[in-house]
Amino acid sequence: MSKPPVLGRQRRTNPFVWCFAIVCSFIATTVIIAGIVIFSGYLIVRPKMPLLSVRASRLDHIYYDRTGVLALKLTIVIRAENHNQKAHASFYDTSLLLSYHGVNIARLVANPFDVRRNETVDMNYVVESSPIPLKREEEYLTEQSLRKSKLMLFVLKGSSRTMWRVGPLGSVKFALHMYCELTLPVNGSVSRQHCSTRSH
Repeated sequence: MSKPPVLGRQRRTNPFVWCFAIVCSFIATTVIIAGIVIFSGYLIVRPKMPLLSVRASRLDHIYYDRTGVLALKLTIVIRAENHNQKAHASFYDTSLLLSYHGVNIARLVANPFDVRRNETVDMNYVVESSPIPLKREEEYLTEQSLRKSKLMLFVLKGSSRTMWRVGPLGSVKFALHMYCELTLPVNGSVSRQHCSTRSH
C-alpha cells in the first residue's frame, strides 16, 4: 500500500505585507473621498476669482514750466470685486505703482480689507506729486501731450493678494497682477477706461 504524499509547510503571507496593503487601501480610499468632496464643493460653491479694477481716473491739475518741471494731481478709483455668491474675500499686500513715461509718481497701497460675497468696495486715491524734473525726451512728450493730443499717458502696475473660502474645502489664496495704461484728458474730464486683473 503506497504512502500518501507528504506536503511541505504552507507559506504564509508576511504580516508586514498585509499591513502595507491595508495602509495603501486606506490612502487610496481617502484620496477618492477627498476628490469627491472637492468636486462636490466646487459644484456647490462655483468659486470665482476676486479681482481689482480701475473704475475711473481723472487728471485734476497739471503744472509744467519752461524748466521742464512737472507736478500733477490725479484721482483714481480702484474697485475690489468679489463675485462669489457664497464666500467673502480678503485682500492684502495691495501695492500699485503709478508712473509717467517711466518716472515714478506715487505708490498706491491699501491695508488688508474684506469684501463680502457678491459685493464690491471702492478705494478713492488722490495723488499729488512733488515737482518732477523731466529729461529732454520726457519734456518733448509732455509738450506734445499738452499742445497737440491733449492726452497724457500713465501706467498703473502692481499686485495684490486675495484669499477666500470655498465652502468646506478651506481657504484659497491667489496673487493678482495689474498692468493698466491710463490715457487721461488734460482738460480734467473723467476717463472710464476699464482695466482689471482679470485679463492677466
